[in-house]
Amino acid sequence: MNPTKRNYRATFILDNRGREETVDQLVEGVKKVIAEVKGEVTAVENVGRKDFVRVTDKKFTGANYVHVSFSGAPETPATLLEKLRLNGTVYRTFIQSA
Repeated sequence: MNPTKRNYRATFILDNRGREETVDQLVEGVKKVIAEVKGEVTAVENVGRKDFVRVTDKKFTGANYVHVSFSGAPETPATLLEKLRLNGTVYRTFIQSA
């Protein structure tokens, strides 16, 4: 029996402080992680750099936001969050059903 695929939209806040990679290279890394958890990326939108409304670290007041649309099994978002938890380039992740 095939599990049904669902559509998701994820917002990633990327942290590239102290790294030489560009934002596009960081997005490619996130897309590879999505592919590892058997997700299929359908669209990527680089929103650009935005300042945080609530600053938790005075040295980190803003970051690059990226929206990624992907499809996958119902357990894909939880698996993706667990894989990205230890990834130092992704500061925050928000996933919603599309």
